Amino acid sequence: MTDDLDQELEERGLGRYERFRGDHPIVVKGLVNRFGEQTVHEDLSLTVNRGEILGVVGGSGTGKSVLMRSIIGLQTPNEGEIEVFGRSMTNAEPDENLGIRNRWGVLFQGGALFSTLTVGENVEVPLKQFYPEIEPDLMHEIARYKVMLSGLPEDAVTKYPAELSGGMKKRAGLARALALDPELLFLDEPTAGLDPIGAAAFDRLTRELKQTLGLTVFLITHDLDTLYEICDRVAVLADKKVIAVGTIPELLETDHPWIEEYFNGPRGRAAQASKRRAESMDKRGQSGD
Repeated sequence: MTDDLDQELEERGLGRYERFRGDHPIVVKGLVNRFGEQTVHEDLSLTVNRGEILGVVGGSGTGKSVLMRSIIGLQTPNEGEIEVFGRSMTNAEPDENLGIRNRWGVLFQGGALFSTLTVGENVEVPLKQFYPEIEPDLMHEIARYKVMLSGLPEDAVTKYPAELSGGMKKRAGLARALALDPELLFLDEPTAGLDPIGAAAFDRLTRELKQTLGLTVFLITHDLDTLYEICDRVAVLADKKVIAVGTIPELLETDHPWIEEYFNGPRGRAAQASKRRAESMDKRGQSGD
C-alpha cells in the first residue's frame, strides 16, 4: 500500500524530500519567553538527537507546551535561537519556513480535531494545505492509510469526533499528525485522560511508529509509565530552563529536589516496579523460546 502511494506521489512530482541526516534535528539556545511581566523561560537550551524519543517533563507552569509551540513557530520567543533541520526558526521570514513545516506532525492535547469534519477529512487538512494539487481520490486513499496506521479501524474514516472515544480521538489526531510522512513528531500529553490499558497501547504504538518510520519524537508527558517504557532520554524543565537531560538512571543521580520528588515519589516508585516486572517477564519469555 505505502509503496504504491509513494510511487503515485512521485509520478505527480510530489515525492519525498531529502531527509535530515544531521545528528540534531532540534537545537534550542538561550530561549526566553515572557508574557507581560511573567518570565516562563530564561536562557533555556535543549538539543534533541535524531531518532530518539525525548520525554519532556516539568511541573505546572514550567512552559512545556510553550517550548513546543516556540519550536514549531506558534509562539515567537523574546530572545534566543531555534534551529529545526539546521534552519533557523527565529530569524527567518514565515514563508521561508514553509519547507520545514511539512516535515513535522503535531498531536495537540485532546487531539484538537475539527468537530464538523470526519476523521478522514481531518487527516486531509494538512494534505490540502501543502499539496492541494493531489487529486481527491488519492487524498482519500492517503487519509484512509494514515487512519489505519494509527491503529483505528478502517470505518473510523467516516466517523465524526463526537462519535469517538477519548482514545480513538487521540489516534485520529495522531493519524493527522502523520499525514505528511513527517520526520519529527510532536506529542503533547498524548496519554492524558486515557485508562492504563489505553495509555500502554498508545505508548507501544508510538514506539513502533518511531522504529518503523524513523521518527524523532518530542513527547510532553506527566505519565511516568510512558517515560520508563518508551523514552530514550528525558528533559526536565524547572527554574525557567532545562535543568537536566539524560536517561532516567542518569537523572536519578542528580540532586535537584524536583527531580528527586518526581522520580522517587510514590508514583515514581510504582513506575520503576512496573518497568522491572515487564523486563522480568521479557527475560522469562526469551528463556522459554
